[in-house]
Amino acid sequence: MARRAGFVRDGGHPGCSIGSTESAAGKDEDAAKIICIVCVCWMRVDRRRCRRRIASLALGKRGIFLEKSTLIGLLSGLFAIFGGMVLKGAPISSLNNPAAFMIIILGTFACLFTAFRMDEMKMLPKLIKMTFQAPPSHQKGELLQLFIELSQIARREGILALESRVEDISDPFFKTGLSMVIDGMDPDFVGDVLDAEISVMQERHTLGRLMLMQAGTYAPTLGVLGAVIGLIAALSNLSDVNVVGHAIAAAFVATILGIYTAYVLWLPWANKLKIMSDSEIGQKRMIVEGILSLQAGDSPTAIEAKLMVFIPQSERESLKKEA
Repeated sequence: MARRAGFVRDGGHPGCSIGSTESAAGKDEDAAKIICIVCVCWMRVDRRRCRRRIASLALGKRGIFLEKSTLIGLLSGLFAIFGGMVLKGAPISSLNNPAAFMIIILGTFACLFTAFRMDEMKMLPKLIKMTFQAPPSHQKGELLQLFIELSQIARREGILALESRVEDISDPFFKTGLSMVIDGMDPDFVGDVLDAEISVMQERHTLGRLMLMQAGTYAPTLGVLGAVIGLIAALSNLSDVNVVGHAIAAAFVATILGIYTAYVLWLPWANKLKIMSDSEIGQKRMIVEGILSLQAGDSPTAIEAKLMVFIPQSERESLKKEA
């Protein structure tokens, strides 16, 4: 009995009002009271831990992390251009061509404004910004732990006990699904609503990628257009060979800019948005599966087995060690 009381003293929660070890060791009645207090305190700690996990998770409160690969790609592309020009003996000063920048940059945006509506074009700065941001790591692992803790609370206190947790969730998708489950709606209806929301999100993401892909299609063609305009300007004055040579060299700067912006900026950005979209959709489907499992009353072990399939094999071992 003394050993058990010592365990309570060492492992108990600091917020629990537990008597001294000496008194608990001598009386069975006091020891039984201590054990009851520990159980109650553990339930409270479990609730607080669940709330902290909800608050700290990236469930709508995404932290802003720099996507290093995007920055590395941009810098590597610039280094390739400048380094290649130096190795080839081409003067870097030849890139100082405002006309080429106007034709490529302004021309690309002109094509986009012609191809898309104004409310869709307002999304473009946000889309570009997203390629420089990375979601927090181990997001699915934290979701898994959250659903396990929610299932423990639901099995111990009932599904209605999760109502107090809804306000702590900032992700509208998660909040909507959990609210429908607490309201006792049919599982098929809950699944249909959440699946429809995922489909709408996919369409929105597809539109954003399409804008960047179209920009990547327009830019090289505009580069050819800029080269042709430059050649026209060069050939209009054939009296000075040196001037003609510099004019022809400057004409191809537009071609360089068109190819660079298309294959180093626009198209890679579109591909990165696709990867980010697939990751977010996978997370949403994991939330749907977890919510429906909570509604079905599955055990924490069953929920863990269901949701573990959404986590890459390489991360599962680390999650088991953390657990």
